[in-house]
Amino acid sequence: MVEKLFEELKNITEVEAIALGGSRAGEAFDEKSDYDVYLYCTGDIDDTTRKNILEKYCDYIELGNHFWELEDNCTLKNGIDIDILYRNLDDFTNDVASVVEGFNARTGYTTCMWHNLLTCKIICDKNGRLQATKDRFNVPYPKELKENIINKNMSLLSGMLPSYDGQITKAVNRGDLVSVNHRTAAFMESYFDVLFALNEHTHPGEKRLLSLSKKNLRILPANFEENINKLFADLFTNPENIGDDIAEIVIELRKIV
Repeated sequence: MVEKLFEELKNITEVEAIALGGSRAGEAFDEKSDYDVYLYCTGDIDDTTRKNILEKYCDYIELGNHFWELEDNCTLKNGIDIDILYRNLDDFTNDVASVVEGFNARTGYTTCMWHNLLTCKIICDKNGRLQATKDRFNVPYPKELKENIINKNMSLLSGMLPSYDGQITKAVNRGDLVSVNHRTAAFMESYFDVLFALNEHTHPGEKRLLSLSKKNLRILPANFEENINKLFADLFTNPENIGDDIAEIVIELRKIV
């Protein structure tokens, strides 16, 4: 079913390349795993064209969602979800280049799109441009990028007036649980950005970060998993402990940085 869908998508004039991402692009998937499909396009594909194709293979379709990227979120007739994302290759390339060649650090998830490119499985590449882009960025982790990610995100974790540890403490003292949750999530984004950069490993995204870190990262803080689990156990049951939990996580991270 999916192969037939790909064949129809290939025939759309505006489709330049198709890539499969997520677990389906590697070996860690089963028959129930979702599909993450990336269509690199030279122009917009009208809604009717997309809908007419998708209706043949999907029981449920959400056409043109635009929460992050433009995408069609669907459920195939076999019950498996499929997300089809539409990208301009030039824009995507420039975004990756700003990180890999421009060494621009972000506040969490800095190298996610680079990771997405390197790990994707190319299904169709009419002019070879997606493979050329993949080859261009298949380079050693830049030292300047590593330093920029660590410096920027370590400062966000602790030590500056706007740092997350101070924001979290203030939110706890106010009894503002929504803010505690929001700032703790931001803290973890910067924390893992530092960890992956320190190990010169591209960031895989927001899912299964504990298990992926233990599996793939050579350098980890002492009591890595235990300290994170304690933070989340205290988050809403023992908020008075959160400050100490955050401080311990930062202390152990600084030791390896």
